Amino acid sequence: MAKKFKRSYKFAIKTSLYITLVLSVVLAGFAYFTSGFIPGPFLAFIFITYLVCFFIIQYRVEHFIYKRIKKIYDNVSLLDSTTLKPSQVTTDMATLTREVEKFTKDKKLEIDTLKVREAYRKEFMGNVSHELKTPLFTVQGYILTLLDGAMKDKAVRKKYLQRASKGVERLIYIVRDLDMITKLEAGDLHLEEEDFNIVELVQGSFDLLEMKASKKNITLTFDIDYDEPIWVNADRDRIQQVLTNLIVNSIKYGKEDGTTEVSIENLIKNKVIVRVTDNGEGIEKENLPRVFERFYRVDKSGSRKEGGSGLGLSIVKHIIEAHNEKIYVESVFGVGSEFSFTLEKSKNIPEINTEI
Repeated sequence: MAKKFKRSYKFAIKTSLYITLVLSVVLAGFAYFTSGFIPGPFLAFIFITYLVCFFIIQYRVEHFIYKRIKKIYDNVSLLDSTTLKPSQVTTDMATLTREVEKFTKDKKLEIDTLKVREAYRKEFMGNVSHELKTPLFTVQGYILTLLDGAMKDKAVRKKYLQRASKGVERLIYIVRDLDMITKLEAGDLHLEEEDFNIVELVQGSFDLLEMKASKKNITLTFDIDYDEPIWVNADRDRIQQVLTNLIVNSIKYGKEDGTTEVSIENLIKNKVIVRVTDNGEGIEKENLPRVFERFYRVDKSGSRKEGGSGLGLSIVKHIIEAHNEKIYVESVFGVGSEFSFTLEKSKNIPEINTEI
């Protein structure tokens, strides 16, 4: 409830005036017929009557409104009557109405926010359950099959143990990513910032993922030849993880014989922007606002053929925001996607030893 109210005396002034006029007319008529009209006492009576009526009416109206509004506060669970004080009461009902409406709107906004959070919590818990359930049941199925007698066959035993091992690896992968996101959100993940050449880091990511890209004949390339190093200041290992996740995503959802292109451009005086562009499936417009949510998948079929924990883009977003930088996504469905993020340039460019 707001503390500032406009106190109004209009009702008390007008009502007191009406009462005084009526009493004055009655008294004047009585004095006229009894021949006892004396101007001095008559005017004093009018003045005193008006003042007494004004103060009584003002006090009673305020007390009446306060009691009624407090009762409303007590009866409506959204309102807290402890925030209402007699000194805040006004006889201006328009002001009271605006204040109560404003208070109610604020509470409704809080409730709507809580509902959104509750829906998100339920969806998140469902996603976690689904992601963990699949590999757990897979591992359980292979182990139970082995215990039922399949382990006597060496070939089957080895194959099932290998598959169970992959299921365990997937569980570890999901738990590790969840742990990282938790640390990032809690601010417990310490960033070790240093100066490094972002061009070299991107090339290292290309080399690391070259075999994965070759399975779909996807070319990993720069937009131009970067002959000179571009020095940035950030946590090298975390930015490596960001690049790896973005490039892996471009390969997962890229088309056969496609291209993943990385460009590094000056944004402002002390910033560069790194763009990872592909000509793959693209993302539908309605899905763009949610691509960085944990476990959110654009593929509504829920297919897990591409693997992954469903946490990659969420981790990317958290790492970039931990650097106090921004990440963006643009996509045209059926044409391709572009993920970009900013980094701070190095203030002190390391010296390069050119001696042979």
